[in-house]
Amino acid sequence: MAERIAIVVPCRNEMRHIDAFLASALEQQLPEGSTLQVVVADGASDDGTAERLRETAAREPRLLVIDNPARITSTGLNRAIMAAEADIVVRMDVHTSYASDYVLQCVRTLHSTGAACVGGAWRPVGEGFPQRAIARAFQSRFGSGGAASRRAALDGPVDTVYLGAWWRSALLSIGAFDESLARNQDDELALRITRAGGVVWQSSSIRSWYVPRASFGALFQQFWQYGYWKLAVIRKHKAPASLRHLVPVTFVALLLGLALAGLAWRPSWWGLVGLLGVYTTAALVSAWPLAAGSIRDALGIAWAFACMQLGYGAGFARALVDFVLLRRRPGAAATRLTR
Repeated sequence: MAERIAIVVPCRNEMRHIDAFLASALEQQLPEGSTLQVVVADGASDDGTAERLRETAAREPRLLVIDNPARITSTGLNRAIMAAEADIVVRMDVHTSYASDYVLQCVRTLHSTGAACVGGAWRPVGEGFPQRAIARAFQSRFGSGGAASRRAALDGPVDTVYLGAWWRSALLSIGAFDESLARNQDDELALRITRAGGVVWQSSSIRSWYVPRASFGALFQQFWQYGYWKLAVIRKHKAPASLRHLVPVTFVALLLGLALAGLAWRPSWWGLVGLLGVYTTAALVSAWPLAAGSIRDALGIAWAFACMQLGYGAGFARALVDFVLLRRRPGAAATRLTR
């Protein structure tokens, strides 16, 4: 059966990458007889991206460019989904590269599994140091907490997938993405789908390669925001999707508690040193098999673990203060995106 397929893409200030991404998206393989539309929601880019998008759209009828004045991912996705003339919507990200049959495999998997959402695994790739170390940290069970979405060979039901593809009508029927979330909108949508009785399915045939942050500082900020907005998801659904989401904030709370207790009872500081020593040892032991014999890479991977886990835990703790104790709305630091 011929189907209309739309690729939906939120973006902002992607002048360095937009041409290569559009070429990849427009050259995607499709099921026989199907048509393709690419809908890009531009978040008020000021680096020339918006102009380049409109120049390309003027000569490429399959490309539709719309505005996303709110500048966050969830609003951009929803605007693109609403504007799409499609039966199936496939989400893409500009900072990811895709197999030429990425869309084709998404469509085939939707048909073959009957799932409400399908997608592939996170396959991070990096060039040079520290991006290579960050990519390897993403792949580690120590870094990801055992998340199924990091296991590239997995085929089956999962909590969430990287990016995703859906029947447009079904996606709209459950409310699409929650626009109150600046981060974690993917996880929240997947949780809503599964709690409504649907299936989120990961397929090893759906292949893409994610480019992670290029600095440890940006990685820390990224995971700070993930932790911050995870509490908003938990509050909405009255429970975490997985207990692993609570581990980083528990670790940060232990560190802070021991540090403060040491002001009144100095032996607590020895407990703090011991806890940090155990964590550092575990991080280095987990990093070494991924470092290909490079001490620098092992140290970088271990430091990436710390940026991810401490950033997530600190963001979650800050959200507890903002949302629970002070009952206030998130500030600029919680809504500012790192790219």
